Amino acid sequence: LEKMTDLVAVWEVALSDGVHKIEFEHGTTSGKRVVYVDGKEEIRKEWMFKLVGKETFTVGAAKTKATINIDAVSGFAYEYTLEINGKSLKKYMENRSKTTNTWVLSLGGTDYRVVLEKDTMDVWCNGKKMETAGEFVEDGTETHFTVGDHSCYIKAVSSGKRKEGIIHTLIVDDREIPEALE
Repeated sequence: LEKMTDLVAVWEVALSDGVHKIEFEHGTTSGKRVVYVDGKEEIRKEWMFKLVGKETFTVGAAKTKATINIDAVSGFAYEYTLEINGKSLKKYMENRSKTTNTWVLSLGGTDYRVVLEKDTMDVWCNGKKMETAGEFVEDGTETHFTVGDHSCYIKAVSSGKRKEGIIHTLIVDDREIPEALE
């Protein structure tokens, strides 16, 4: 089995439905290009005469657009860059940290990754969009949902400072969960 002999790049991309692994094989003698997302083959091209170019595919439940750019650096050296939604991976992740909050927690021996999309107030848990119920409370809002048999809510409170905006806090079984840095 010659699988993964031409592996030239691996990226980890954190999206609302989870962290996805993108692997890219580039056979510089055969021109072969193979893209794997989470171990599943998405694109396979054999015998490409052009060794530079791009491959575009989707990642995750929301079918987020991803592009691998193949550029010649010098002679037979190549550079591989990943773009998500038309932005470099670095730019995309920086922007994402402004538009989402992520919490990682363990409940009854199971690990959970909870993501809040601030623009839509959608809540994701381990790759699934949760059913939520929003309510107004004295100092802000609460978005309620359930994980297993645990009651959870995300509290949104104004920081009182324009630059900071709204502070989101995840509460599970009446205890505050610290935010994860991805």
